[in-house]
Amino acid sequence: MEKKGTFDISRLNGYLGKLGLKPLGFLLIILLAVIPLIITDQFWIRLLTSTLMMAALAMAFDFSAGFININNFGLAAFWGLGAYTSGLLAVNLGLSPWLGMLAGALAAAVLGFLVGLLTLRLSGIFASCMTWFVALALMALTTNWVELTRGSSGLSTPYLVDSLSNIPYYYVMLIIAIGVLILLRVITNSHIGMAFKAIGQDKQAAEASGINFVKYRIFNMTLSCALAGLVGGFYAHYTGVITPTMMHTSNTVEALAICYVGGRGSIWGAILSAFILVPAMELMKGMMEVRMIIYGVLLILVMLVYPAGLAGLCNALYKFMKDKGLFRKFGFVSKNVTGRS
Repeated sequence: MEKKGTFDISRLNGYLGKLGLKPLGFLLIILLAVIPLIITDQFWIRLLTSTLMMAALAMAFDFSAGFININNFGLAAFWGLGAYTSGLLAVNLGLSPWLGMLAGALAAAVLGFLVGLLTLRLSGIFASCMTWFVALALMALTTNWVELTRGSSGLSTPYLVDSLSNIPYYYVMLIIAIGVLILLRVITNSHIGMAFKAIGQDKQAAEASGINFVKYRIFNMTLSCALAGLVGGFYAHYTGVITPTMMHTSNTVEALAICYVGGRGSIWGAILSAFILVPAMELMKGMMEVRMIIYGVLLILVMLVYPAGLAGLCNALYKFMKDKGLFRKFGFVSKNVTGRS
């Protein structure tokens, strides 16, 4: 039996592992849930809500970039498609924003499915460029179809919650972000994730091993775009107004930077990265004209110095603490206890 006053961290790992989480991630979720009880300033709550949105988008980006090796440069357009679908349905048909968010996810999923079909014969930068071209076409359509979308003037949308406080929106976005994290972690830790990794490393070898390359690649693109569309639907009814500029490539670059700094292929690293980069950029408003330069420098530094990103750093720290027996020293048991104390 375990010694009194100790906690078997391996048991906790087992429980959380079923949800694709780790102790650090679980503690982060608890912290995020209690933040509004500590910080009540509406500016910070709104900033944290935006941070969660970008974290969810970065996780959706990482699902493709980190596993099937396709950087979806058109991710912001799928985000925008979800927003416009939900907004237009609410404005023109009176559909509930809650249902509109799901409709936005469905619309983005359909387009993602079609993009997946278009990129089947392409790989690497060619497939990434195809998603970008689709995004440019969608942004142009949204800008010029003034009768439907109101073009650059922007489309006013009903709010998701009848409240002047940002706290309800924060919790809705927190639930969405946690849902995205758990869903993607469970998938990537399953045999499906193994197939994704095989495809991303060597498509020909994966096909030779019997992996249905077409099925897995289309599934990945469809789900990634659907999640971006879901976040877009939330955005439409959070801000109350949407414009075609939300589909601009700069928003995709922001998601890309968060993904790579967090640790490409980790999924959860995007959350850590978002909570550093998004508030930092907000606090440096006077430097917004060089925003893309800052992201570019960060990407170069991460790729040259530590490609594993923040997730890799956390994993290395965890391994170091486990190897040094620090968990046991501070009252945790780092391995299953099978003998007597």
